[in-house]
Order: sequence, then C-alpha cells, then structure tokens
Amino acid sequence: SWGAFHELQEKSRTEVRQLLEDASNASNQSDANTLLMGRFWSVAMDTVALEKAGFSSLKRLTSGWTYGQDPAARALHFSNALPSGVPLPFAIYVDQDLKDHTRNVLYLGQDGLGLPERDYYFRSDARSTNLRQKYEEMISRFFELSGQVSTEARKNAARVMAVETHLARHSMTLEAMRDPYATYHPTQLEDLMHWMPSFDWHLFFEQLQIDATEIIVGQPDYFKALDQALTKFDQAHWTAYFQFHEMRYGAPFMHRDMANLHFKFYGQTLMGKKSPEPRWQLVCEQADIWLRDAVGQAYVKKVFDETAKVKVLDLVENLRMAFDRRIDKLSWMSDSTKTAAREKLAKIQVKMGYPEKWRSYDGLKLRHALYLLNIAEATAFENRRMWDKLNQPVDRMEWYMGPQTVNAYYNPAFNEIVFPAAILQPPFFHPEADPAVNYGGIGMVIGHELTHGFDDQGRQFDALGNLKDWWAEEDAQKFQSLARRFVSFYNAYCPVDTLSINGQLTLGENIADLGGLWIAWDAYQSLPEKQRSSPIQGLHPDERFFINFAQIWRGHDRTESLIQRLYTDVHAPRKYRVIGVLSNFPPFYKVFGVKEGHQLFVKEMEQCKLW
Repeated sequence: SWGAFHELQEKSRTEVRQLLEDASNASNQSDANTLLMGRFWSVAMDTVALEKAGFSSLKRLTSGWTYGQDPAARALHFSNALPSGVPLPFAIYVDQDLKDHTRNVLYLGQDGLGLPERDYYFRSDARSTNLRQKYEEMISRFFELSGQVSTEARKNAARVMAVETHLARHSMTLEAMRDPYATYHPTQLEDLMHWMPSFDWHLFFEQLQIDATEIIVGQPDYFKALDQALTKFDQAHWTAYFQFHEMRYGAPFMHRDMANLHFKFYGQTLMGKKSPEPRWQLVCEQADIWLRDAVGQAYVKKVFDETAKVKVLDLVENLRMAFDRRIDKLSWMSDSTKTAAREKLAKIQVKMGYPEKWRSYDGLKLRHALYLLNIAEATAFENRRMWDKLNQPVDRMEWYMGPQTVNAYYNPAFNEIVFPAAILQPPFFHPEADPAVNYGGIGMVIGHELTHGFDDQGRQFDALGNLKDWWAEEDAQKFQSLARRFVSFYNAYCPVDTLSINGQLTLGENIADLGGLWIAWDAYQSLPEKQRSSPIQGLHPDERFFINFAQIWRGHDRTESLIQRLYTDVHAPRKYRVIGVLSNFPPFYKVFGVKEGHQLFVKEMEQCKLW
C-alpha cells in the first residue's frame, strides 16, 4: 500500500537512517544513546556476518530450551522464551488497571497464532483455503531449512497447524474484543492454576520474578482450552509448534534464506509486496521499536520545528471548544450525560511533538555481533522495564509512540490525545498554510482523536480513564441505536469482489472519522470571516477544506493488502474513510452542489449521525 502517511513515514525513515549512520561513525566519546544507536545499526547492517552465522544465532538464543510435558517443565520453557520475545501461546504484559487509573497490573490474553487472526483458520472460500495451504508449505520449508528431511518437515507442519487451529477455535473474535468489559476478568493466581492444572504458574512467575497475586485475564475460556491443548497434543506436536515460532520470530534478523522465506509468505502472499523493503528501512523500523526514545531525542533535536507545536496546540483548543458546543446542542442526549461528557472532554490531556521525559536505556548493552541476539537483548530489556512497573503508580507522562512516527492516537485509560512530531507537517499541517487547509488536515485528525474518547469503546471510560459507566441508561441506548446505523452503512461497501467492510470491527474509527470532520468544520467556521473568504487559484476556502481532507487519505492498496486490512484492520480502507464520511456530511453537499443521483448522495433520514 502507498499513501500520504507512507510518504511522510518514508521521509522520517530517511531522516532516522542518517541519524543511525552518523551514530555508527561517532567516536567512543559520544553519549551512551549515540553509542547504542551506532552499535545497533552497524550490527544489523552487517549481512556478511549474518550469512556466515547461518542458524547459529537462533541456536545460541534457544540453547537449553527444552519443552517437557510436565507442568514444571512447561513453566521453565515458557519463562526461558518469554523475555526475548519468542512467541508463546498467550500474551502477558503490564499496563494500567482499566478500572483503577492509579495502578499498573498484570494482564494475560490469548495469542500464539501465525496467521493474522482466528478466522483465517476457518474461512472456507477458495482464497482462504489456498492461503492456509501456502502457510503450511512455509512452515514445512522452515523445518527443511533447519535440517529436517521433507517428509518429517511436512509432518511437523501438520502438527503446527493442528495446535494453532485448536488455539484459534477457542480465541475471541476481533469484534468481540472491542467490548472492554468482555476482556476484563480479575483473577487470582489460584484460579488460574485451577483452569490450567497442566501448567505450573507459580514456577513460571517465580522464574520471571513477577508478583502475580492478581491478574486481569482477557479470555478465561481460552486458557481453559489451552490447558486442554497441553494434554491433547503430544510432545512432538508442541516441540514442532515452538520450533516453528522460534524460526518465525528469528527469520527477519537472520541469513538470506530465512529472511526471504519469511517475506515470501508474510510480505508477498499476505500483503502483495513484490520485493522486500530495502534493508536500511527494515533496520530503521526496528531501531524505532527498541531504541525509540534514543532515536526520538536525536530526531527532535535535528528535524523538529517547535513553531509547529505551538500553533497546533492553539488549534487543539479551538477544536475542543467546537466539540464542547456540539455536545451542548445534541438533541438525543440528556443534560446530565452532557455535563459528564463535557467534563471528560475538558480533562483530555494533550501531548504534542515529543515526551517531556525520555526513556532511559541505562543497562542496555547490545553486546553481540549478531543482529538477532541484539534484538533479543533489547526485547528482554524492554520486558524488564515493563515488569518493573507492576504494582507501581501509573506514569501518566509516558508515551506509546516515538516522535519520529507519522501517526496519532487516543488513549482511553489516560484520557489523552497524542500527536508525534512527524505528523506535524504537510499535508496534515503547515505553519504558513491558510486555515482551511490546516483545519481540513490536522484539524480533522485532532477532531478524530477527540471523538475516540466518545466512540463505542472510548465512551465507556470516564474522565480519569477508568472503565466506568457514566451514561444515563436511556442515553446509552440512544447511542447504541445511532451506532448501529454506522455498522449497516459501512457493511454495504464492498471494496474487493463481494468482500465488504466489517462495520462492527471498524465502528470506532468510522464514528471518529465523521465526528472529527464535524468538529474540524465547526471550529473552522467559527474563525473570523476574513480568514475564510479569500479564494486561492479559483478555490473557495470551504472547497480547500474538503480537498485537503481528501488528500490526507489519498493512496492505493494491492488486492492482497486490502483483503488483509478488511479482515483485521479497525480502520476502513482509505477511499471509504473519505466517501463514507462525506456521504454523511451535509455541508459538503452544499459546498460542492451534491444532489440526489450523485454517487455520494444519501437521503438525510438515512445518514449516519452521532457527534
């Protein structure tokens, strides 16, 4: 796929590449972050060492890991693999307690699949059947590369598919997981032991030095089914499963044959890519993940224009006031819920550009001359950082993206909107552009993130970030009725053959897109007339507002990529983020003279309306 976001992200990647190359040439007198960046880059770019090492880096990483079939042996194996990031059949992490915004707690959830999500294992159409066949062929080929003969490799591939299909069958759907209450189950360790007697959880947490007296389990039924799988499948099945996922994890950071095999399925078959990205881009992506704030500090110092931050912060407050006015005028919401909604809006924290407090990398060494081992070491360092937050107060100054990332987000648990530095540039924002362009660009993005606080998920969190019902019951019912219209409206779009958008999966983003444009439009219309009246190249400011809104979403997808997005992405495809919104936006009809019979025309009584 390619679009405006991709253009800016490639620009950011190029800037990050220069920072990493400069760091690799820095002297030993440089600061610690620069030395880490340089070390990461020079090792990752050393393809000669990767080819010479062959399988040895993976063997060194997994040395001593033996899967056994008694509860203690399983716990030891899992606790050995987890710190380095090697996939397990469950996810474990520390994050803010959704019902208590003051503390961090331990979470457990479903995981362990090699295909993008559970339904890939069960769809019966020809395309899906062929995809599963190619996936199993890739698994078999991985085993052959590890030295197995083809007959044994095929047997092991079938074993992996059997285990994953069992795990998938008992996994929650993406749509079901949109309900935060459905994945929030406070659990004592003794309960977990009762659900999974075939796994020694006490030993597992003891080995990781994690205090697990209380755990929030996302899917209790999944863990009960996982226990069934531990006894249903013999040691040959589970050994094959773990060996494959170790290879799948390590392949992008190993020699050419492994990396190409991984790309052929995950890049080419699943996404439609014709060839891998240049190595420098792939390395920059990993540096953004594992040395995010080290790279981010250098990026901000060299690239970021502080005037953009000041101007966009002013724009945020204009949009916040516009949203406040919209809430006040809602006909379907009672006064009591309006008061609570406006209180939440007023308390939304804004983070712009870059963190006030950067992450420290003290203690991270990157001692190895092989890329995979440094990735594993960086992963273990970040996992330890995460474990250390357990039972500690929540740090509400923490960021979940680096400033070099072209994106933005709303975090319901923090009740905050966050805009990294890299998105504060054209076509989203230009300090010297006229207001119409900026309000149609970054203004819509800001409005979109604000609206996420009030979409189908965000509305369930209060002003402090707690999962708590603050709605009058009748108002909640009206919200749900209005939201169902979004679901049916977007379900009707079929971007590929008969494959439609999943209106339920994309509900939150579709609500935020329409709400974001309304907020941006109202904020723009509140500006003095003289700022909204001067044509440029024959285009009225109102026309330029909508044109730049459309331009920020311009782009293309290969069919394979589009199909995967339709199955797994909570966003509608870009084209429908434009026409879907504008079809439900009467001011657009007025500005461009849209009449009945036009392809974007929707009768007013059938239009989506919410915020």
